[in-house]
Order: sequence, then structure tokens, then C-alpha cells
Amino acid sequence: VSCYIEWVRKFLERYKNYKNAGQVQINEFLSELAVKHHVSASTQNQALAAILFYFRFLKQENPVELSGVIHAKKPVRVPVVFSRNEVRKIIELMEGQKKLIAKVLYGTGMRLNEAISLRVLDIDFERREIAVRNGKGAKDRRVMIPESLSEELKKHLEKVKLIHEKDLKDGWGRVDLPGKLSDKFTGSRYDFKWQFVFPQKSRWKNKETGEEGRWHIEGSLLQSAVKQAIILAGVNKNASCHTFRHSFATHLLAGGMDLRSVQELLGHSDLATTTIYTHVENSQLREGHKKYFP
Repeated sequence: VSCYIEWVRKFLERYKNYKNAGQVQINEFLSELAVKHHVSASTQNQALAAILFYFRFLKQENPVELSGVIHAKKPVRVPVVFSRNEVRKIIELMEGQKKLIAKVLYGTGMRLNEAISLRVLDIDFERREIAVRNGKGAKDRRVMIPESLSEELKKHLEKVKLIHEKDLKDGWGRVDLPGKLSDKFTGSRYDFKWQFVFPQKSRWKNKETGEEGRWHIEGSLLQSAVKQAIILAGVNKNASCHTFRHSFATHLLAGGMDLRSVQELLGHSDLATTTIYTHVENSQLREGHKKYFP
């Protein structure tokens, strides 16, 4: 709120001599932010949102002709990528369930939240597919299960089933279903197929009601484990869990997979988003560079 107030104050101060400042002044003000003050795209968008809020809800006006604004450019950053050897070293330094999640991140290109939110029914071993539900942009997609991970995932789910059976024996074992399915399929909340693939180590407990349950593992725990493994592996890169996704895409393209297929696996709406990985590892450029700088 304070940010909005500050932007409106700056706008009104800039045009204090105008009785009826409107969309012309808005265009001018936003353009000046980009050209003269060199603000970032996110800062310019914040200023726009604040000013529009002022006009629409306080002045009861609706400026619509904003096409003349000179937009601040969004920085194009080349993603950090692990080499295959770095991926191997980092994952080898991890343990247990976190190690398996790291393998899934690299082997499927999923985002961290997508991976830890997986439920048992999302994994189809017959088709060697994982259904990613409600990914970024509220989109579903399917990714392939690497052959090297199939048996490990099966054994992991056997352990998860034992945990679930113990929870049921203790009088719990219920999990919230996505959306409004909990209201529609009350009994299904106890079914193994709806349990999380990567559950918490301990059940949560409601101190007021005494109710207990088991959610999926906290993403922060995996982030910490990956950061620690990166340090121990001696990888001096500003990397994180998301770097496994960048590495997945880059290594597929380097291996000859076409850009459109990689786009589908990553769930990108725009092919241009996927092309960033072509700048990370371009074998032709590397070979050409060797001719002049051997």
C-alpha cells in the first residue's frame, strides 16, 4: 500500500499544475520512468498499477489509451546450467527422499513445486509418464519417466504405502484433495492413490482439534539440501533446485531433441521462452570458437 501511495504522490507532484491530468500525462510519466530514470520493467508496472488504482477507484475514471508508453526493457538473463558431471556429483552428495526428488527434477524438467505436489495417481509406470497437474499458468502436461528412475520410484512408493498404512492404523491417513474434490469424494481422501509421492517425515497436528495429517515435503528443505550439496561438490555457480530444470532443457537440446518437444516437456506457452536454452550450449558456436582460439 505504501508503494502505491508513493507513486501516486510522485505523479500528482509531477502534474500539480494540471487540473485534469489524464491518460496523456500517465503515458508521459511512465515513459519518463523508463527513458530518464531507467527503472526496471517491474518498477514501471508497479507505478502503472498504482496510478490506475488512483484513477479508477478514487477519481472514478478509466484511462484506456496507454499504448504510447515506452516500456522499460526486461533483462534477458542466460540461465545457470550444470554440466552432466556436476549434476552427478551434486546428486551423489544427497540422501534419501531429497536425493530422489533431485533426480526427478533433473530427469523430468519439473519445477520444484510441481514435483513435491505429485500424488501417487499422477505416476503411470505402464506409459512411463508423470502427469503434472496445475503447473505454471494453471496448465496440465505430461513428462516422461527416465528409465533409470522407474524402479527407484516404484520402491519409493512401496515405502510411502507402508507410511500411509501406519497412518490409517493410527486413525488418520486422510489427505486434502485438489480443488473441491474433498467435498465431492469424501471417502477418497483416505485412498492411497491420492497420497503425496513425497510426504512429510512427520504428521502435522492441529493442537485445537487433535487432528493429524501428512502433507508433502516442504520445498525449503529440498532447497537447503541442494544448496549444501552444491557447496560440498565444489560447484561455484549461483545455482538452486531450478538449475536442474535449466540443465534438463539444455542437455536435451545439446543431445539433438527438437526445440518444440522441449517446449512441451517444460510446459512453456511461448516457444521464445524455450529458445533461451539454445544460447547456453550451442555446439556450432563452440566449434567455431576453437578454430580461432584453440
